[in-house]
Amino acid sequence: MGKRFAALKAQVDQTRSYSLDEGIAIVKKTSNVKFDSSIEAHIRLGIDPSKSDQQIRATVSLPHGNGKTKTIGAFVGSNDEKASKEAGADFIYGEEEIKKLKDTGKIEFDIAVATPEMMPKLAVVAKILGPKGLMPNPKTDTVSSDVKKMIGELKKGKIAFKNDDGANVHASIGKASFSEAQLKENILAFVDTIKKLKPGSSKGTYLKSVYLTSSMGPSVKVEIPA
Repeated sequence: MGKRFAALKAQVDQTRSYSLDEGIAIVKKTSNVKFDSSIEAHIRLGIDPSKSDQQIRATVSLPHGNGKTKTIGAFVGSNDEKASKEAGADFIYGEEEIKKLKDTGKIEFDIAVATPEMMPKLAVVAKILGPKGLMPNPKTDTVSSDVKKMIGELKKGKIAFKNDDGANVHASIGKASFSEAQLKENILAFVDTIKKLKPGSSKGTYLKSVYLTSSMGPSVKVEIPA
């Protein structure tokens, strides 16, 4: 452990939970001053990830975005190319571009979206997109006939999330440069979305713990108001 991190960690009482306002203030204070650190939320859930009916996977539109610029590749037909570009798509993939992607394996985007009629044509690049988590999916709002709305919401700050094998959900919910109020609104939007997704078969405490941390700072346990 470096001296700097040890000094920052010493500012956090690991034996207690902080109020959300206190936690946000501490995370901002202990973030890396050399660059605009991402602020992340890590939530432990009372679910059994081995059960198919207890999987958490969805999207949330953060009120203030998360400060990250996402490059979007749109797999659309010729009729939707113009609307996709106007909505903010960085790359357009028609049939020719899909063939080129299959041959080169070169990916130039962070998020892939598609119209329903293009999904069958993505089968030839599924082995390229799938392992990187880039395959468009209705559950993550990346498959839609309304390309303008779909792409526009992603550009404004809609993020996708899902639980890992340890029943945790992670998300980048802003930057250290965000105001405390902006971070609070983003965190509450994220948590509220997760609350609504509680599986009916999940027993006991659902939100087990919520931690906030900056990219290279210590984690802070916070209490979320009911």
